[in-house]
Amino acid sequence: MSNLSLSPLFRRSIGFDRLNDLFDYAMQSDTPNYPHYNIEKTGDDHYRIVVSTAGFNEDQLDVNLENQVLTITGQSVEEKSDTTVEFLHKGISNRSFKLSLRLDEHIEVQHANYENGLLKIELQRILPEEKLPRHIPIGRKETQQLASPEVK
Repeated sequence: MSNLSLSPLFRRSIGFDRLNDLFDYAMQSDTPNYPHYNIEKTGDDHYRIVVSTAGFNEDQLDVNLENQVLTITGQSVEEKSDTTVEFLHKGISNRSFKLSLRLDEHIEVQHANYENGLLKIELQRILPEEKLPRHIPIGRKETQQLASPEVK
């Protein structure tokens, strides 16, 4: 039995069935790990991206969609540090970031909300009618018998 996990391949793409893009991304060594985020499937055609953005205000965050690439950026503001404070452990990161996620061509961004340090982006797969599955009825082909005049 193998302990091979393919879950890192599916972190950067939403609505994709094309593995070649995922493998290309997985081979890159500069995979970002900040900020932390979840990609959730909330229904058959509904997805949610939740980005942990503790320490950021709503006006410091920006969400853009261009060429099916969703880009989330956070610009930290330099605060004057209190010289009387000595950190024994500093685990809360407040640095600028840029997170890019590739969306499938039929995934559309519905809206984004910012609440309690979490940026939530709602997505939906909307397939055009010609791409929807359809039922093909099975039946016999009606053979029309042509009345041919009998030659006597």
